[in-house]
Amino acid sequence: MAESTESRDRPLSAGEVAYVRAARDKAFVLYEGVQVPHRSCGIAIAETFGLPSRPYQALRRGGITGKGPCGAIRAGEHVLGELLGDPDPAGAVTPELRSAISWFQEMWLSRIRGGEPDIVCDHLVRPHGDFMGPARKAFCTNLAAEVAALTAEALCRFATSRPPVTPIETP
Repeated sequence: MAESTESRDRPLSAGEVAYVRAARDKAFVLYEGVQVPHRSCGIAIAETFGLPSRPYQALRRGGITGKGPCGAIRAGEHVLGELLGDPDPAGAVTPELRSAISWFQEMWLSRIRGGEPDIVCDHLVRPHGDFMGPARKAFCTNLAAEVAALTAEALCRFATSRPPVTPIETP
C-alpha cells in the first residue's frame, strides 16, 4: 500500500480508537506492575501485541545500560517491523513498513517528545530522579502506554490486518 495523506491524517474509526485505547491500557497495566508483575518497557509493548517477549528484553533500560535509545520507542519500531516487514530475509522494506515507521517516528517526536529528538534512556529519565523511584516509574509507565498507543495507531493506518489486543490474563 503506497503511503497516502489519507492514511496518515484520516480520523480513526470508532473501532480503531478502541483498539488504540486497548493497547494503551494494556501496556500501562503491564509496565505499572500493580495488577500483574511488572514488565520492562519493551516487553510490555511486545506483550501488548501478542508477540514473544524474549528478544525485547535487550531493550529494557535503553539497551540494559541506559546509554541507548528508549526501549519503549525502539519496541514500537520492532513491533511494526515484525508485523509489517517482509518475511523474506532478502526482501526489501515493504511500503507498509516504510510508511508506518515514517509516521511513527514523526508522531513520537511531536506527540511524546514535543520536538526534542533525544531519546537516550538516561537523558529521558534523569529529570525524574532515582531510577527506582516513583516519579521515574510513573514517567516510564506513561511513556510505554503512549508508545503502545502510537504503535496501535500506526497499525490502524498502515496495516491491512492487525493482531488483537487481548485482555491480560491474571493468575
